[in-house]
Order: sequence, then C-alpha cells, then structure tokens
Amino acid sequence: MVYKFRPNFLYYKMIKVQNLRKTFGEKVAVDNLSFDVEKGEVLGFLGPNGAGKSTTMRMITGYIMPDEGDAIIGSHSIVQSPEEAKALIGYLPENAPSYPDMTVEGFLKFAAEVRGLAGVERDKAVDHSLEVCSLDSFKRQSIDTLSKGYRHRTCLAQALLHDPEVLILDEPTDGLDPNQKRAARELIKRLGETKAIIFSTHILEEVEAACTRAIIIDQGKIVANGTPAELVEQSPTDKLDDLFRELTIAETEKQEAA
Repeated sequence: MVYKFRPNFLYYKMIKVQNLRKTFGEKVAVDNLSFDVEKGEVLGFLGPNGAGKSTTMRMITGYIMPDEGDAIIGSHSIVQSPEEAKALIGYLPENAPSYPDMTVEGFLKFAAEVRGLAGVERDKAVDHSLEVCSLDSFKRQSIDTLSKGYRHRTCLAQALLHDPEVLILDEPTDGLDPNQKRAARELIKRLGETKAIIFSTHILEEVEAACTRAIIIDQGKIVANGTPAELVEQSPTDKLDDLFRELTIAETEKQEAA
C-alpha cells in the first residue's frame, strides 16, 4: 500500500508558482514567472509601480486566471482546483474593502459567515482573529472611527478568519504612519513563523525589517531573488535601494531602447 504523506514540518513548500504569464492586450504584465514560498517564510515581493506585482498576486489567489502557467497552493492547482486552493489562502488586496458603518466585530462576523462559518465556530474564529490582530479593545467600535492602521488590521483580521496556511498581502502598510508600519511589520513577522506569506511592497526598508527572502520583479520578470543579506551583497554600495534602482532602471532603459 502506498501512503500519501503531506509533510508537516516547517519548510514545506506551500506556494509553487509555475511559469505564470498574463497579458492585457499587447502589454505583457507577467512574463513566465516561477518561484516557491515555504511554510515559515515571509517573501517580500518588490517592484516599481506597474511591474506586475498585483497582477501576480491576483493570479496566485485565483481572482484572475493566467494565460499560461499555474500556482500550486499546498497540493491544489489554482487553475484546476480553485476552490480547494482558495480555502488555504487569506488574501488582503490593495485597498481592501470594508464596511465603515459596521463595528469591527460585526464586520468580522459577517465576513466569517460569507466563508461558511456559523454559530460557535464563527464566534471562535472571530475571537481568534481579534486576539491575533490586537483588536479586542476595538471590537465594538465603528470601523469609520478607527485610524488607518487599525482599519488595515481589521481587513487583515478578516483574511485570518479561517486560519489559512498562506497569506497574500498586497501593499499592507501603504499609507500608514511610521509607528503603524512598525506594528504591521511585527505582526507579519509573527504570522510568518507558522505560515507562508507573500507581501508586495515598493518600500525597501520593509524587506530588511520583515522578510526572510525577497524577489525583485520588473517588466513582469524576476530580476533578483535572495535573502535581504544576499541582495545587499549584490549591490556595489551594500545598499538594497541602490540595487533596486540599478536593476529596475536598467530594465526600463532596455525596454525603451528596444
């Protein structure tokens, strides 16, 4: 008898991106992208505006289908088994929707019910998300009275309701003040101890502060991949922002010259 064994150790590859490609008209937004993310890893997804970050994340989460390629979440194909794959994902899109006239707790209960949770199971999921995101003292507060940082936390809490093994976070610190950014990074690092996380950003300091590894993409292609320390070593000035500028400007200039 052959037993199917799903590894339960820390470094199991939870996300396998395989040759993803997406075009919009004549524009190639994502061009043959491949990479893996392990459980226990926080992957920073870096690139200038228009590099293909959000398009890639939408394909990984199944919100749009690739023209070519696939993303395997756990053991499920986002193309062939989208519902099973999505069940493993918590997704925080850029400009995540919320309901400002609802309380934090009311919004999370509503989001849990949309996910099929009810009764005691729903209440436990909501209580757990409130605790993880440090929202207990705000749960009866209307969302429209929260600071931007706590509105972000509320949207992240809804992505955690079903305790997903994978988190996809699109610009999760955008628009936050320095203290709010620091708190968000610490939360992401803590969640990354037991989950596989991709979070996109164009803020380079966040990679060194929160990520175990980073990918830089430009023109829909990977131009660098490594730990923050490895990427810094590739820079002639030992600065990540100089490497980022060198790689992305060089690719843009090549594109314009062609």
